[in-house]
Amino acid sequence: MPQETERKFLVTSAAYKKDGFRRTHIIQGYISINPEATVRIRIRDNQAYLTIKGKSNEQGTSRFEWEKEIDVTEARELLQLCSFGLIEKYRYEVSASEHVFEVDEFLGLNAGLVVAEIELKNEADFFEKPAWLGEEVTGDKRYYNAMLSQHPFNQW
Repeated sequence: MPQETERKFLVTSAAYKKDGFRRTHIIQGYISINPEATVRIRIRDNQAYLTIKGKSNEQGTSRFEWEKEIDVTEARELLQLCSFGLIEKYRYEVSASEHVFEVDEFLGLNAGLVVAEIELKNEADFFEKPAWLGEEVTGDKRYYNAMLSQHPFNQW
């Protein structure tokens, strides 16, 4: 099974934007947020994806992930099946040494929240922390996008 290993951090300043090499607009929703497996629909600019993610390990760093590109029109229709709020954000891809961080600047009910994720080869993979990287929130379920769709940042 394909596994993803990632860590998640709060962002302390907009300094990441100077090293960003791509910005995309994302709208996503969840058809299922069962703790054992979430089913997500995402439209990222002009592409759309259906993603299934399994339960995270104890540290919150690794989990099964399966993703398939789908037609954007179909994705828009599937978003209407989502029973929770939609997530809207800008994603910046930011170079930092040998790694790329994905920095999500949330909009709508989650405005004000900025989170960075880094995908790693394994849990022991070393990376340099940029100055704009703040507190680690890996494994804190409040910061999972599926949870933010139910409990937006502006309601904390």
